[in-house]
Amino acid sequence: MKNKPFEMCMLYDFYGELLTEKQKELFDLYYNDDLSLAEISEHMGITRQGVRDGIMRAEHALRSTEEKLGLVAKYGQTQANLEKLADIVWEMRGINNVRYHDSKITALCDEAFHIAKQLSE
Repeated sequence: MKNKPFEMCMLYDFYGELLTEKQKELFDLYYNDDLSLAEISEHMGITRQGVRDGIMRAEHALRSTEEKLGLVAKYGQTQANLEKLADIVWEMRGINNVRYHDSKITALCDEAFHIAKQLSE
């Protein structure tokens, strides 16, 4: 992923419960509340370096877990495949409307399209 904050938030959504309470708090203040290291340091009463180290450990734990389990990557792949499936079904519906005019095929395509869209939400 190219956007580090987005990547970290996705990893946190999947694996955040594996972090310590302190790591979760540091992560939340840094990524979700967008506080600087100095602001977090003042808020938590620890050094700026301590804040940085805690965030780095949390990031490492999240990335390490993703390397082992790959759930975020699988999720992204599943989402892409569902979008592709919805596009294919929509195209099949269009072909049916032009060539065959079969109401059963139209109904099945509509149902498959809506299922794919629901699963991608």
